[in-house]
Amino acid sequence: MSDFVRLEVAGGVGTIRLDRPPVNALNEQLTSELAVVAEAAAADDEVRAVILYGGEKAFAGGADIKQMVEASYPAAASWSGRLQAALSLVAAIPKPVVAAITGYALGGGLELALAADFRVAGERARLGQPEILLGVIPGAGGTQRLPRLVGPAKAKDIIFTGRMVPAAEAHAMGLVDLVVPDASVYDAALDLVKQYATGPALALRAAKQAIDHGLDVDLATGLEIERVQFAALFATEDQRSGMRSFIEKGPGQATFTGR
Repeated sequence: MSDFVRLEVAGGVGTIRLDRPPVNALNEQLTSELAVVAEAAAADDEVRAVILYGGEKAFAGGADIKQMVEASYPAAASWSGRLQAALSLVAAIPKPVVAAITGYALGGGLELALAADFRVAGERARLGQPEILLGVIPGAGGTQRLPRLVGPAKAKDIIFTGRMVPAAEAHAMGLVDLVVPDASVYDAALDLVKQYATGPALALRAAKQAIDHGLDVDLATGLEIERVQFAALFATEDQRSGMRSFIEKGPGQATFTGR
């Protein structure tokens, strides 16, 4: 039984719930549990979409500084590798993933949110990479995923200053996709992923993998990734039912089984 991270499944949506008060600081145990739960969400066919949620008060306030303050170089290298690996497992979940951000998403907390496909934030949420204020840099994907999302100049501003970015500014720069009242964050995230929970699971997985993998290669290789994924879907029941429904009933009427 996990102490700090759990997977709650209802209506095709799996909620990965962080629960380490007061701010869900990412220590060794939480990181280990997050990796296990991410793999479980990826493998569970009942989970068609995923929400990352830290509760009503905070998404995740970052790594546990008390754990790191006296760390040696070998220990820091090992720790950052484990945290990177856990967040990469979240990023690799072959289903739509949305981060529901309340309160703070700082340091490793923002890096976790960056591993999602979409981000919904409360009006009073604050996001940032404050590692520079501690004499270090982001170590779990911030220097890589953040510039890919908002561009290098905006990422450098956030990382170089260590400042906290208000939700409205984060939305304007594309760091979050939707800003809602704080009390509505989880419900808004749920509304966002519900459409995917009844969608063609294999096609959604193929689209996510084609986009994510294609961003890391040249155009010709990306097009080949797309072609292979496209053709493979013609071996699925969802392709046949989707196209038959289009012919018989028009667009948007198909019922998908995820097979």
